[in-house]
Amino acid sequence: MATINFLYRSKKPLANLSLRLLYRYNETDLVFGANTKYEVSKEYWSKQHKQKRPKDIEIVNEQTKVKTELNKLENYILAAYKTTDAKAINKEWLQNQVDLYYNPVQHAKATPTALIEYIDFYIDYRKHELKEGLIKKLKVTKHKVERFQVFRKKIILLKDVNDSFKNEFVDYCKSEKYSQNTIERDLAYIKTFCKHARYLGLETSPQLDGLRMDKEKTDSIYLSLEELKKIQEIEKSKLTESLENARDWLIISCFTGQRISDFMRFTDTQIRKENGKTFIEFTQKKTGKTMIIPLHSKVIEILDKKDGKFPYSISDQKYNEYIKTVCRIGEINDKISGSKKSETEENSKVYRKESGIFEKWELVTSHIGRRSFATNHYGKIPTSFLIAATGHSTEVMFLKYIGKSNKDLAMELANYF
Repeated sequence: MATINFLYRSKKPLANLSLRLLYRYNETDLVFGANTKYEVSKEYWSKQHKQKRPKDIEIVNEQTKVKTELNKLENYILAAYKTTDAKAINKEWLQNQVDLYYNPVQHAKATPTALIEYIDFYIDYRKHELKEGLIKKLKVTKHKVERFQVFRKKIILLKDVNDSFKNEFVDYCKSEKYSQNTIERDLAYIKTFCKHARYLGLETSPQLDGLRMDKEKTDSIYLSLEELKKIQEIEKSKLTESLENARDWLIISCFTGQRISDFMRFTDTQIRKENGKTFIEFTQKKTGKTMIIPLHSKVIEILDKKDGKFPYSISDQKYNEYIKTVCRIGEINDKISGSKKSETEENSKVYRKESGIFEKWELVTSHIGRRSFATNHYGKIPTSFLIAATGHSTEVMFLKYIGKSNKDLAMELANYF
């Protein structure tokens, strides 16, 4: 009887798991190892993977995803083991089987030349490279192209993606009330599919590289320090337990600068203390970067009132709903320009972004904490330190994120003259 174990054998914070095959042959216990291409974080593997009945929904989802993938690999190796002479099994055999799992022998099959079918081909072709979040976005674009194809009553081939296609697609999307930035992103994804097809030798339009669409400048909505103070000072009697919990998470997000996919997973086990300072260490879900950031006094105040624990985690949807209510109660009601999702028609259940002038609380979403942190501290803390805290790759990306234009930078430079 053979068994499979998976091990984390790297000192790095993010690494591929190792696989170990254990079996008995001729009264001798044998063990062979191989390297997989399945990457996990050291923190997840050592602290979360073997948790029984975790309460954190993010951990539950991650466990399900990881165990599903490892079970498929385990079943593949054990099936190969059963059909192989035990004398032929060694380290090289095992590594070869693992490699075959990730790169199976391809039987001759025509590569699709139609755009919709090619999107599926592209996702499958790069399935071990693409993040789960990006795959979801690509599938959203695919469904939009499917609806567009039904609308135009003609199959869209890869070679048809030209300037005429762009104009038709943009007109269709605008008639469906999609925002300019959403259309620009979809068009960028479509170009990516076609360029990949061209790389594989398929015919594409000579106009492909020239297809462009400008992004629409969006307002950078954030909560000022004064507004955060108003939110912190909301009387407890005005908040339910759920709203108070969401309010605490909002304050934490505004003083740590992290995405909801990261801060909603914060636990007391990630807290470190060195030289009288308190830090939190975690791995960003989107980027895979290991982060160590100091905890602001406002965050420590929340931990102190909860006996060193973070607030309980809630879904993204509930969080977005609750923090709008919290900000409304806190009278964050200045009239500002922005956009929010609205139902296109009553009971249609179809939502699109609507631009206009709204009370600020209406525009609050989970991302406001990250932007508030970056904006409120810009110019007060060295930019390099802020970038280290937010995890942006470059200063250009960071400045674009907080909406700093060349004119803004010139005005700041003028202060030194």
